[in-house]
Amino acid sequence: MAERVSGPEIERLIQLLARLPGLGPRSARRAALHLIRKREELFGPLTEAMHAAREKIVPCSICGNVDTVDPCTICRDERRDPSLLVVVETVADLWALERAAALSARYHVLGGTLSPLDGVGPKDLNLASLVERVAPGGVKEVILAVNATVDGQTTAHYITTLLAEYNVRTTRLAHGVPVGGELDYLDEGTLAAAMHARTEF
Repeated sequence: MAERVSGPEIERLIQLLARLPGLGPRSARRAALHLIRKREELFGPLTEAMHAAREKIVPCSICGNVDTVDPCTICRDERRDPSLLVVVETVADLWALERAAALSARYHVLGGTLSPLDGVGPKDLNLASLVERVAPGGVKEVILAVNATVDGQTTAHYITTLLAEYNVRTTRLAHGVPVGGELDYLDEGTLAAAMHARTEF
């Protein structure tokens, strides 16, 4: 077993950083060393930002986005078209579409996808609140911007069936999004093109 080369505080920092997506043990060590080297200019502001985020960030009660206000900034924006509702799996997908600036619409975050193998059923997703938003009739088009994975497509089919009784057009992203691709990893140009070339589901 390898000897520990630093104190428990540094080891704890590395372990916590390694839990972040995209950071393995080596990347976490590099990030920790960088923070330590730049501790005067990074540690204080980072600690304050993380504390503020922990205290102030809340989920939006309308769409499921995260923000420091509820309803979130997007839901409060009166310039957005309330008749267009973009359904995404996660907040990361919402942010990816916003970076592409392809459409000025409202959003609905499902909180995942249907996955029988993982025990995720309809009651585990924000599907009831989606129906509540569509039922009154103000939404004219629901854009299913889910990932092109098996679970994503299963979820899209389920939503289409769920909304069939309402007078709403259901579309999906064009096939510019590769099969197996995840929105958060695509470039803005691909996302914008896919959004503009959306098709009937």
